Amino acid sequence: MIKTAPYGSWKSAINAELLVEGSVRLAEASLVDGRYYWIESRPAEKGRNVLVQHCPKNGQKDLTPAPLNVRSKAHEYGGGSYLVEGNTLYFVLAEDQRIYRLKLGSSLPEAITPEGNSRYADMVLDVKRNRLICVEEEDSGHDQGVEARARIIAINLENPLAAAPTVLVEGADFYSNPALNTDCSKLSFLRWHHPNLPWDATELCLATLDGGGKIGEITQVAGGENESIFQPQWSPQDELCYVSDRNNWWNLYKLGQNTPLWEKNAEFATPQWVFGMSTYGFIGTEEILCTFTEGGRWNLALLNTRTGQHHTIPQSYCDIESLHCENGKAIMIAAGADSFPAVIDFDYPSESIEIIASSNSKALPGGLFSRAQEITYYVGSRDVHAFYYPPHNPDYSAPKGEKPPLIVFSHGGPTGATSAGLNLKVQYWTSRGFAILDVNYSGSTGYGRKYRDRLENHWGIYDVEDVCAGAETLVERGLADPERLLIKGGSAGGYTVLAALTFHNTFKAGASHYGIGELSSLAKDTHKFESRYLDKLVGPWPAAENIYHERSPINHVEKLGCPVIFFQGMEDKVVPPNQAETMVKALKERGIPVSHITFANEGHGFRSGDSIKMALEGELEFYSRIFGFPLAEAGPGITIENL
Repeated sequence: MIKTAPYGSWKSAINAELLVEGSVRLAEASLVDGRYYWIESRPAEKGRNVLVQHCPKNGQKDLTPAPLNVRSKAHEYGGGSYLVEGNTLYFVLAEDQRIYRLKLGSSLPEAITPEGNSRYADMVLDVKRNRLICVEEEDSGHDQGVEARARIIAINLENPLAAAPTVLVEGADFYSNPALNTDCSKLSFLRWHHPNLPWDATELCLATLDGGGKIGEITQVAGGENESIFQPQWSPQDELCYVSDRNNWWNLYKLGQNTPLWEKNAEFATPQWVFGMSTYGFIGTEEILCTFTEGGRWNLALLNTRTGQHHTIPQSYCDIESLHCENGKAIMIAAGADSFPAVIDFDYPSESIEIIASSNSKALPGGLFSRAQEITYYVGSRDVHAFYYPPHNPDYSAPKGEKPPLIVFSHGGPTGATSAGLNLKVQYWTSRGFAILDVNYSGSTGYGRKYRDRLENHWGIYDVEDVCAGAETLVERGLADPERLLIKGGSAGGYTVLAALTFHNTFKAGASHYGIGELSSLAKDTHKFESRYLDKLVGPWPAAENIYHERSPINHVEKLGCPVIFFQGMEDKVVPPNQAETMVKALKERGIPVSHITFANEGHGFRSGDSIKMALEGELEFYSRIFGFPLAEAGPGITIENL
């Protein structure tokens, strides 16, 4: 029997436990010698990253026993944290950031890099010279204002700690994607320089190696100003392929050809926030298996690099990443609109797909999912894209005439994107009677470089206008209660939240998850990777100091007149905790309802199951007490000042 209850008060089987217990985050898939590998970040183990192996004959097992935690912190965001070659695993240990070598089947890893302040990522084996090539980020004095130094190094595997690693390439601000051709005579890599991020301008470089492995002349072969190169990769025939956005869209190219292998108004890449990202691979001698996003949804396709023939593969997934190929097989991580992210096996040429492992071991509650509806609306002449999720729970309906509360989601980055793949953090809300608008505001990826570049000099303006207009659009369409418009976001998305609440009157409450309240401190006190990020988004620091001041919500807190809840990790190196503390203090002094939830052992983003549960349940309780609707189940009992 369907019950009638106010929006927000519906009882749902999609609870915080479902997100944590039996749930893992999947990343860094790879396929080596017919065996499948990936990393699981396990909330139940306080976010420990475990390398998992799946062998078609022998099943699945953990390769890194507790307490080993596989995680690179290079660029703070990490990625590219392991390499399997033959019967040997090379991985970065989270605790000390050294690279370790582990024989598969053993539990005793051996350090192959010295103790120190270096972090490593993007490993590749130079089989000809028995050495490991990787990116090193050496932080020798950030506290004294000295930037970390980036370079590509080689580690002698015969006796790795007998001498310091050999520096192959240095001088640029950043490096990534070192790759060797089949006979290890050529090294390709990406480099970029301040103030660019890898989605702004990268340079694809090619160097020759002599018999002893010394670097010869380095030649820039693609990329440069206003061109972003992604994932250079050697084909089985030693042709260097890569993705470039030189024609506005991230399309696939082959070195020596100026036209795309497949010219398409779609993105075959994604922002390189972490090392080791992959959207294509050689599944045959000339055949590329690739994924591309079009209209906010990821697709799978086959492309012949010689003939240019291509076709899209029918399949049910709309979010695909971490794609790697080997000998007619492929591995990827994919999610559907109603299926958990999973490790997927793809077979060529049969084009069959099989799930190897799911990110959640629990059965999905039937009939509870709200499906994403892609919408486009306009802010002046700007088209803006978003996914709308109506409230949905088959056991409940709302009282006649009641409009649902709306939560606008603002994704992080801000150079990032949201997708239509199953996200239980969306379904948690829709199954309780909230509508969700997940906005790909101006500056988001997936809609071409021009759309992405819109945010240059306009962060805190266009993104904020876009999220406000999205909420107002749903009100105009009769899909949301204008008195219960909410907004939430994390990191850069948290800045958009605070700016929207401060400089506009659209929203009635909000949630900032490790969000930015003060821009100048972020420009002065953040890690190297993002230290010049704001040069393009806001303006060069300190020349544009007045703009930083104008756009920082913390400097205009007198304009903020609605309740806010803050969630903050106290070990956050990206957004210092004092930003949330200052905002909270100002709201307390002004008598505005405010809640401040801190997590002692969390950094930028929450990994522990307890933290994830508190962030969800605490936010729901906050809204219920602010707007006066009952909860189906008691909340955690958060403290709300001034209420």
